[in-house]
Amino acid sequence: MTTDKDYYAILGVDQKAGADDIKKAYRRLAKKYHPDANPGNPRVAERFKDIGEANGVLSDPAKRKKYDQMRKLGALGFRGARTGPRAGAQTSTNFSFEDLGGLGSFSDIFSSIFDRGKKPRPRRPSGPAKGSNVEHTAEVPFMVAARGGKITISVPITEECAICGGSGGAPGTVWKKCTECRGSGSVSFGQGGFAVNRPCPACMGRGETADKPCGACGSDGKVHQNRKIQVTVPPGVNSDAKMRLTGQGERGRKGGSPGDLVITFKVLPHRFFRREGNDIVVTVPLNLAQAALGSRIRVGTISGKKVVLRVPPGTQPGTRFRIRGQGIEREGKRGDQYVEVKLEVPDTLTEKQEQQIRDFADSAGLKW
Repeated sequence: MTTDKDYYAILGVDQKAGADDIKKAYRRLAKKYHPDANPGNPRVAERFKDIGEANGVLSDPAKRKKYDQMRKLGALGFRGARTGPRAGAQTSTNFSFEDLGGLGSFSDIFSSIFDRGKKPRPRRPSGPAKGSNVEHTAEVPFMVAARGGKITISVPITEECAICGGSGGAPGTVWKKCTECRGSGSVSFGQGGFAVNRPCPACMGRGETADKPCGACGSDGKVHQNRKIQVTVPPGVNSDAKMRLTGQGERGRKGGSPGDLVITFKVLPHRFFRREGNDIVVTVPLNLAQAALGSRIRVGTISGKKVVLRVPPGTQPGTRFRIRGQGIEREGKRGDQYVEVKLEVPDTLTEKQEQQIRDFADSAGLKW
């Protein structure tokens, strides 16, 4: 949709109007100029169409931002834009929303405008460049995260082809100037009255094409592979904690230093232990006799040792017992382990057991 209309003037709102003001203005004007309220009036129908078009742009934050950017361009005096109050001057901004979708960043538009008419500069050979950093999420077993240890991860890496050195051409191939971009490495596209430069798709921005492409990367200059890396997990690591491995990222271009590998840990849940800060919490089931009469139970810890815990008579469901010093050690501090008891009630009873429980309930004055 290409327009030379002032959408703010159509809705009768200020350029700094908020979303609520725009909505109110649209509803008021749409009701006034609706074709059903003005039958047989083509001017009203056209006015109603303009109101809907203006609301569609100004009520959408992304479209409104692009529209305002083009208005600013118009204020600077570019073609098809506002240049001042002199007679005969065009007083509205002319642009295309469809074209804006492929223009790229706002700085690209300026660069393209000021570069228009200049002759393509010859492509300069680039020197060594550092490889890109790689981000990867690593799943860590609960016990490894709690106690520390080593894990092996497989990281997908995209890096410069070692066979052709990233050139995309087979060793010993003959290089020729790209006929598509004439050696400049970029091509110009017309977008809504502006010229936008983009890397040449024929030569991938190199300015040259190989007579014989590299068989290892298919002339792309990059290869995709999975790299296995052993990672040392520090004790007490949490989910979302990050670790940077220097030099473990993508290989540098033309002899440049490699990038880094940034790992985000994701701690997997455990079937028995769960974590609360540096403390460990476990849930242990007790039967009616153990809870009512008291008992001794053996409880596992993250260190691998089993601790004997005394449960006093009359213990209630949800009661927590603390085992000191059996939590996670982190930064010189060690947490505790808490044992939370859960009462287990039998699913089925024999007739004799049912009668015994009734007798107990009657003697204790319990309702049933």
